[in-house]
Amino acid sequence: MDYPLAAPVKDALLEAIELDDTGYANPAAGGLGAAFAGFAGRRLGWAVDPAQVAPLNDVVDGIAQLLRVLTEPGDAVIINPPVYHPFFSLIAEVGRAVVEAPLRDGRELDLEAIERGLAAGARALVLCNPHNPTGEVLRRDELEAVAELAARHEAWVLADEIHGPLVLAGAEHVAFTSVSDAASERGIVLTSASKAFNVAGLKCALAVTAGAPARAALERLPAGAGHCGHLGVIASVAAFERGDAWLDAVLELLDSNRDLLAELLAERLPEVRCARPAAGYLAWLDCSALGLGDDPAEAFLERGRVALSGGPQFGAQGRGFVRLNYATSPALLADAVGRMAATVGR
Repeated sequence: MDYPLAAPVKDALLEAIELDDTGYANPAAGGLGAAFAGFAGRRLGWAVDPAQVAPLNDVVDGIAQLLRVLTEPGDAVIINPPVYHPFFSLIAEVGRAVVEAPLRDGRELDLEAIERGLAAGARALVLCNPHNPTGEVLRRDELEAVAELAARHEAWVLADEIHGPLVLAGAEHVAFTSVSDAASERGIVLTSASKAFNVAGLKCALAVTAGAPARAALERLPAGAGHCGHLGVIASVAAFERGDAWLDAVLELLDSNRDLLAELLAERLPEVRCARPAAGYLAWLDCSALGLGDDPAEAFLERGRVALSGGPQFGAQGRGFVRLNYATSPALLADAVGRMAATVGR
């Protein structure tokens, strides 16, 4: 996000630097689990046991490490494209096979496709909620259905909920492990302060469990999986404990920019379709009507000098799409859409 750091986060980091406190992390002594549990309760209505919070280096590496523990080489892992593009490569890198259960109409989970994948032997589902790149937030009944399917087929659900704190007005984020006994037994939530508080480079994430089988899985992770950054822990604790006011202000800006983007597209690029994001700061734009090919981001960068994320990297369903980050000033957002319009002679 193109916003200054939250003051409590910046102050905590500056204090650590002034004290030359740049050694190894000690998340337990730093109170990371308790800080997140308090944040989850206040912001998400999610009751978290601090003892069931484990540190990770980051969410993507955490998913990879958990797949190594919970599945065998060659096992199938389900994802729901269009989806966060590192999912494709991390599954391959750990020697597992990608099985796609694409979103229905590009927005909703296809539970029948997920069930087919599990019935065919898939051992895990990597769930992205809130979804990246679409900004969709899954409903409780969808999560309950996923948990039931996972329990029936003795599979695992690894829920990437890193955008959960960024749910916008009109939507509610429900943590996967909170929806049922099946979800707590077969699910692990991975999250972080990194997206909501702009501290991704400091490397600190969390795995959150609610049941004994899931907790036992975390205990099988190699020691390096929990080796997060010391400054990342400091920033995360400050964010979780004292960052509410800053986050509230950011959510107001994102909500306003979400509306502004819709207005700008309607005025300058009415052919571009964009469903209203329910969370986060990413807009998934269908630019196929503009005739810019499978990856319109290339033309927007070359001709309009505006950098967007190309849709095809999120899966075949992303052909003709781009992902736009609207976490910036209204002026820069207007400039970006103006450059997109100029690309097609508007």
